[in-house]
Amino acid sequence: MLNTFGTLYRLTSFGESHGSGIGGVIDGCPPGLCLDEAFIQAELDKRKPGSAKAGLAGTTRSEADRIKFLSGVYEGKTTGTPLAFFIENTNQKSQDYSKVAQSYRPGHADRCYDEKFGFRDPRGGGRSSGRETVARVAGGAVAQLYLRQLGIKIFAYPEAIDGIYAEQYGDFDLEHLDGRLFFAPNEGVIPHWQERIEEVRKDLDTLGGVVKIEAHGVPAGLGEPVFQKLDAYLSFALMGVGAVKAVEIGDGLRAAQSRGSVNNDAMQYENGRLTYLSNHAGGIEGGISNGQPIIARAYVKPIPSVAKEQKTVSKNGENIMLSVGGRHDICAIPRIVPVLKAMTAMTLMDMVLLQRRCGFTGRENG
Repeated sequence: MLNTFGTLYRLTSFGESHGSGIGGVIDGCPPGLCLDEAFIQAELDKRKPGSAKAGLAGTTRSEADRIKFLSGVYEGKTTGTPLAFFIENTNQKSQDYSKVAQSYRPGHADRCYDEKFGFRDPRGGGRSSGRETVARVAGGAVAQLYLRQLGIKIFAYPEAIDGIYAEQYGDFDLEHLDGRLFFAPNEGVIPHWQERIEEVRKDLDTLGGVVKIEAHGVPAGLGEPVFQKLDAYLSFALMGVGAVKAVEIGDGLRAAQSRGSVNNDAMQYENGRLTYLSNHAGGIEGGISNGQPIIARAYVKPIPSVAKEQKTVSKNGENIMLSVGGRHDICAIPRIVPVLKAMTAMTLMDMVLLQRRCGFTGRENG
């Protein structure tokens, strides 16, 4: 199995949902970076089971998700050597999965794992569990510490849940996302999302949504013209998160329904500085950042673990009905929000380091 993400800034993760814990090793982090463990823990807290930001959408599993760094740090700064960390699992209920050990849950990777490996850990999905993403959030938090020194700031928030779009309920305020339920971009949409989630929960079902990611302060020049385009690499990173089924950069699908004269981002000089009049490209042209905000959207499917009975099969070749028990989210949003933010941060961190290896640090527009 391939368990490493990145080229120069690399995260290798390990662990299972119901094992002793989840951990990782970060290679390529430059030395001398102040490792703000309070910031890293705060990012992990946004994703952790039982997070208050998830409201009724979240699982009832409760984990502290306290991170412990094992190497690569001295006197609060990174040394440039492998940065290893571990996060203990403390609240497993493996018995919840005894009835699915001999059957295949619809919408899960159970059968695919058996076909690929001939053996699988049925407890919580094992390695394919969303719990694995806690390592990604840790890796992304370290990347954010580096990127913010360069003036790069990443925002991630739900744009829609179950077809209810936040833009219908007021202007967006990205500076206060962390203080709102669901990391909502405005207050007005929150009760509508709450009501819909409660309806679906009572119906023993689950729902999906759309997460928007914005990276501000990204310099022009990141990304390669051919096989490591920034938009391709970012899409790869976001699609690598479980439950994400589609990714858009900039206008995405809407660009295919537009005209070239409309979709092109016109440019002009203002007071000697080059500016863009729109951002349909999402800050990336020809696979290279153009200095505008990077805009991406991730489309998240409904959680496949539903309490309703569904048709499936057993490993013995029987047709059966199965309802999935255990403690599961009603919606992957908002707990997937910090994960997508982390994958964006690691992508940009990697691209910055690749660009600097070439001896070019990038520049602002103009």
